[in-house]
Formats: sequence, C-alpha cells, structure tokens
Amino acid sequence: MPEAAQQRQVVLRRADLPGDLGWIVMAHGELYDRQFGWNTEFEALVAGIVAGYAARRSPTPEAAWIAEVDGERAGCVLLAAGDRPDVAKLRVLLVTPAARGLGLGSRLVEEALAFARTAGYRRVTLWTTDNLVSARRIYQHFGFTLAEEEPHRGFGHDLVGQTWTLDIGEGDGPEH
Repeated sequence: MPEAAQQRQVVLRRADLPGDLGWIVMAHGELYDRQFGWNTEFEALVAGIVAGYAARRSPTPEAAWIAEVDGERAGCVLLAAGDRPDVAKLRVLLVTPAARGLGLGSRLVEEALAFARTAGYRRVTLWTTDNLVSARRIYQHFGFTLAEEEPHRGFGHDLVGQTWTLDIGEGDGPEH
C-alpha cells in the first residue's frame, strides 16, 4: 500500500447507500468535463450504465463499489453481466484527482475481479478510450489485453475506442 494511504482512512464498500449511484454519474460527468472537455454525451452514457445496473438487481451476479477516503466518496467501479453468461463487463472505473496515488484504482479493479471469479465468470471485458492512460496501466497490470480498437467521434471529440479482455479461468490473475 502506498505510504500516503497509510495516513488516510481508505475504505472500499459496496455502492449500496443512497446517493452512491447518483455520485457515480455526477463524478464522471464533472471530472471528464474538467480533464478532457467531454460533453454531456459521456455523462448520459454513464447514467445509462448505472441505471441499467440499478434496474436489474436480478439474480445475475453484478455489483458496484465505492472507495472512500476520509469518509468522502473518492472512486468507483461496477461489474455488470455481459452478453454471455460467462462474461462480465468492468464499467465506470474512476478515482478522483484528490485520491489518486493511493492505489484506489487497483484496489477497485482487484475487488471487481475477485467478485467476478467468485460469481463464476470466465472472462471480463471493458471498453475505454486510448487517452485514459492511467486506467489502461491498471488494466494491463491485471493482465487485460487489447482485443480491438476503433476510431470514433464521441463526447465531443475524435477518440479511439478500445475493448480489453481478461480470461479469469482458474489460476489466472495478476502477477504481483
């Protein structure tokens, strides 16, 4: 754990308190506007992902997590069912600028992947854009590999969308 995290109270918990899901949407909208100039198309995309998760709450194993630092929400991730029963999607990973450097992104992804393994998923996929370098480093650390990329216009910018995959069959996982 980074030394800075030892001085601050860091908690990972399920995103099951009132306001958690709304915070995920708001934080994404505000942060991606400030950092990348992305428009409300992105916030709408995140809102759709979160709304779908909230509405399903079905027997399909899905979960979302919030990272708190000193009692304040500072990060999130969601694991949603994919198009096939053995595939999950890692969604909406975010760590606020004030909480970066504490290892929260890795801890959130690690928690989601542990859940995916326990739930019986065999593969986890994610979609991102190539300019999200810090997130990509986290994904690569856990063994995700780039499966596809395609230029597209989105969120008010020309971007390169990327799909990453990780097989999580028995024995697979990050090298520590």
